[in-house]
Amino acid sequence: MARPRTPLIALVSATALVAVAGCGAADMTQQSSPFANAQGAKTVTLSVQSWVGAQANVAVAQYLLEHELGYRVDTVQIDEVPAWDALSQGRVDAILEDWGHPDQEARYVKDKKTISPGGELGVTGHIGWFVPTYFAEKHPDVTDWHNLNKYAEQFRTAESGGKGQLLDGSPSYVTNDKALVQNLGLDYQVVFSGSEAAQITQINQFAKEKKPFLSYWYKPQWLFEKVPMTEVKLPPYKDGCDADAKKIRCAYPQTPLKKYLNARFAGSGGKAAGFLKNFSWSTEDQNEVALMIADQKLSPEDAAEKWADENEREWRAWIPR
Repeated sequence: MARPRTPLIALVSATALVAVAGCGAADMTQQSSPFANAQGAKTVTLSVQSWVGAQANVAVAQYLLEHELGYRVDTVQIDEVPAWDALSQGRVDAILEDWGHPDQEARYVKDKKTISPGGELGVTGHIGWFVPTYFAEKHPDVTDWHNLNKYAEQFRTAESGGKGQLLDGSPSYVTNDKALVQNLGLDYQVVFSGSEAAQITQINQFAKEKKPFLSYWYKPQWLFEKVPMTEVKLPPYKDGCDADAKKIRCAYPQTPLKKYLNARFAGSGGKAAGFLKNFSWSTEDQNEVALMIADQKLSPEDAAEKWADENEREWRAWIPR
């Protein structure tokens, strides 16, 4: 992961990437970047979500925009749904990792046309319920949701009110977990840890003590390399099975993660817009950078520099001619 040479025109980033160890993402839609849509200036404002995979995308995009294309990059941390509002209003120029928000897509892409699709990120996301592999190996039937109530007592915690605990992350994440617990008749309580970082801390503590746990989690995510986890099979996903949020009884889908750009920026953002449309990498690439940030404690810029130094052939294809 090597660092390309920095052109003299490259400018220093206005805002450092949000640290992975912080709390859940704040709603900063009312604190728009002073650089978004700046007339005649080579500036880009990127929305960064609170999970480390999204931070890895932004870190690499920011690094290359600054060091290869000479842009000034500002980053703003915004929750998932408010980020769409901010993008539509031009408060930010791009979202690099969206997990699917059909209501916002219909409103802003199809109806108002204030947001333009930016292409696929190259990474397929999947949300699910997971147990530690060390527990699944001893109790193989736990991986079938029909048997979860059998193990509810073992998953109980002080926070779960006498029921089994289903550990979730930030309350700002869009999940189906409360509806699934109710609709599948499970003796579980959804407990929010508060943020991805707090959830990782809790999972690591459980794993250190070899305790059983059931957790909402997602791929891609670097933690699987540190704490092997096995997915619990929920009722299979079928098109439309999640249309009514209150009646959901099915698993989460496989979701090709997508990028979205402010429509004005997509048309007049020059090489920066072209670069962000071209930006596409693998799950392995994202996990590599995320692992450096979250586990090895490199700064996002240093992690991006290291990845870029070792993968020039890949990112060169993203640079517009």
